[in-house]
Amino acid sequence: MTADDEVCIRSAQEGDLPIIYSMIEDLADHLGLAHEVVVSEEDLQQALFGKQPRAEVVLALVAGEAAGFALFYGNYSTFRGQCGLHLEDLYVEPQWRGYGLGRRLLSYLAGLTISRGCRRLEWWVQTTDSRAVRFYEMLDAKAKDEWTVYRLAGEPLQRLAEAPRK
Repeated sequence: MTADDEVCIRSAQEGDLPIIYSMIEDLADHLGLAHEVVVSEEDLQQALFGKQPRAEVVLALVAGEAAGFALFYGNYSTFRGQCGLHLEDLYVEPQWRGYGLGRRLLSYLAGLTISRGCRRLEWWVQTTDSRAVRFYEMLDAKAKDEWTVYRLAGEPLQRLAEAPRK
């Protein structure tokens, strides 16, 4: 990268779906989770640009070339009575790592968090991804170790949904 003005962080548009989809596949491969990708471009279109969008994406572009993305959505703290943003995924293409694009994406999201009247930006990180952990710690992000993430999916989710609700 030669000049800051070659970098653009912007909200994704519907025409960006193939790029977003490709980077999701790259991210999954990077994390060793390619076998878990079942999303289609149509799924993404509905989630990001459908009648009731569920998430948003911002893209990092270098000289017009997609170099990274961040997918996020809103959340709410019942105890604090405050909204926040949850960063689901942050990814920078390998050839663009080390140029500050991840930091720029997070900076953009931090500004968006504040401009929307939200009070926090949160995300999960695989503890085995030591490079990501170091990056987030350099930003003074703090790990929240006092909570354990639980998930219901597939058959257990279906069973619970079908259970009596008396």
